[in-house]
Amino acid sequence: MAGRLDGKVAVITGGCSGIGLATVRRFLGEGAQVVVGDLDDTRGEELAREPGVTYVHTDVADKDQVDTLFRTAHDTYGSVDIAFNNAGINPPQDDSILDTDLETWRRVQDVNLTSVYLCCKAALPYMLEQGRGSIVNMASFVAVMGAATSQVSYSASKGGVLSMSRELGVQFARQGVRINALCPGPVNTPLLQELFAADEDRAARRLVHVPMGRFGEPEEMANAVLFLASDESSFITASTFMVDGGISAAYVTPL
Repeated sequence: MAGRLDGKVAVITGGCSGIGLATVRRFLGEGAQVVVGDLDDTRGEELAREPGVTYVHTDVADKDQVDTLFRTAHDTYGSVDIAFNNAGINPPQDDSILDTDLETWRRVQDVNLTSVYLCCKAALPYMLEQGRGSIVNMASFVAVMGAATSQVSYSASKGGVLSMSRELGVQFARQGVRINALCPGPVNTPLLQELFAADEDRAARRLVHVPMGRFGEPEEMANAVLFLASDESSFITASTFMVDGGISAAYVTPL
């Protein structure tokens, strides 16, 4: 079924690669106009040549830049119907609490958690004025269970995203705005590839916990975002939407 987002305006952070880029493609195919916020100006400007795409250079940890991103969407297209707050980092320096320094901790929190706060804060006034909107916040399966490989700040940030999404989803449910947290399992993105590039054993420890025996693909996550963004999920809010290949349900994974 095509056209599920006809006439909708979507803002996607981290839209130049990985899950964000796959979601841009999916949304365009369903009729949305998409405003991409990212730091990759080269890729962003290439995307902006495509019909229906606007690119805004955005540091998601900077309030003024986030406000500009959402204002651009509203002023250019007339509404803000969907916000996919996807941008995030998972640097290799974020490891065990015994090894992760304070600078790394704070940077991950700023990009992964504070950015979601800023994006929700920027999107909500437009959506409340319209009386409608769908916000999808990028959490993770590690928000509900311990990670097989230590990443203390990342895990804490995603737990914060999940908790905040539930609270906002409850708070604004009767005002026509739905807020949900997407919780992917490990996904075959540049972020994951970079994390595991120098440590095959670390990748193997992660993969062995996936009942399906493989990492997810960005397009599979984009399908989930599309569902949460569209009217097909009109009775879903404040949810923990797991797309994890069964990780969170498995006690022991057969080899």
